[in-house]
Amino acid sequence: MHQLGLTFLVFPGAEHSRFSHALGAMHLAGRVYDALAARAGGAPLPPAGGTAAGGAGGRERRLVRAAALLHDLGHAPFSHSAEELFENGIDHEEMTRRLIATPEVAAAFARFGDGLASADVVRLLQGGGDASERLLAQIVSGELDVDKMDYLLRDSLFCGVRYGSYDLDRLLDTLLPIADPATAEWGIGLEEGGVHAVEALVLARYYMFTQVYFNVTGKALELHLNAWLMEIGMRWAADPAAFLGQDDISIWSAMRDSPSLHARAVVLREHFPLAFETREHLSPADKERFEALLPELERRFGAGNLLVSNSAKDPHGLASSRVLVRRYDGTLEPMAEASQFIGHLARIERYRVYTPAALRAEVGAALSARWAP
Repeated sequence: MHQLGLTFLVFPGAEHSRFSHALGAMHLAGRVYDALAARAGGAPLPPAGGTAAGGAGGRERRLVRAAALLHDLGHAPFSHSAEELFENGIDHEEMTRRLIATPEVAAAFARFGDGLASADVVRLLQGGGDASERLLAQIVSGELDVDKMDYLLRDSLFCGVRYGSYDLDRLLDTLLPIADPATAEWGIGLEEGGVHAVEALVLARYYMFTQVYFNVTGKALELHLNAWLMEIGMRWAADPAAFLGQDDISIWSAMRDSPSLHARAVVLREHFPLAFETREHLSPADKERFEALLPELERRFGAGNLLVSNSAKDPHGLASSRVLVRRYDGTLEPMAEASQFIGHLARIERYRVYTPAALRAEVGAALSARWAP
């Protein structure tokens, strides 16, 4: 399965798989565990003992590595490109849990888990049980997690861009577990010397979304893929066994055999051209105002002649998740306050409208006449 869905049609080097990302996340989970355990300072985190299996913390280290390895099992074909189309309203995280709970995975843990069970991984991916597991869970899914640490560097490398670069080693060197004085809950924080490394991580993520993940051509292809799947009534199976029969290859083969305009748009790269786009950072009021224009546009040109994308993403969640920084004098400060510029990054909120080439100018002019920032 492609890590970046249809992005390989835009960035030819983006042929890397989600499996390679899972291996990278697993490796980094071990490194982050080691960094946190070495600076435990009272945290409920036993030392790893220097090996994957040895030491008092061997089980915890293996658990977080297993969770990182398996955290993306439930992604649908072409990854995030059409992840809203699961049956029964589930998402890829629920499918991940269902796959880990299958007898085959349980048998693998029984044979190779050395005391770990598949239920342990599911529990960790759901946020963990005791204080130690809740801290471990943040290594896999949190503001400073191994998921984004890996995918930013990996995606940047394979796409041939520099936007995703940041200083991984410096970041790992400054991570430490910190108990939040407001809640007494342990979380992943950092020393003051790592503030700029986190800033670089946040900026890398921000630029990768604006320049790669929300690429104008990539969004057009995603829209055509979704339109074709809706057209033929395709949904990602909610049953794990049936789900495993759906992958990039089977979907691509079906598109190649389809006479649908939308399937041809993807396979032959004959996508609708861009007719109109808003600025990158719409306010909530402008977002609502733009959406109010769409019904009239559909009545005038026909809903089938309009493909509308909404590229939306918060640049970080450092404030809401209370990532804490330990200053040189020992005091604690939220990362959102310790950084001079992170708080100024606005939410990405952009609309694009794609149409058949024959309607491009007319649709663009109609929207331009009605829209003023």
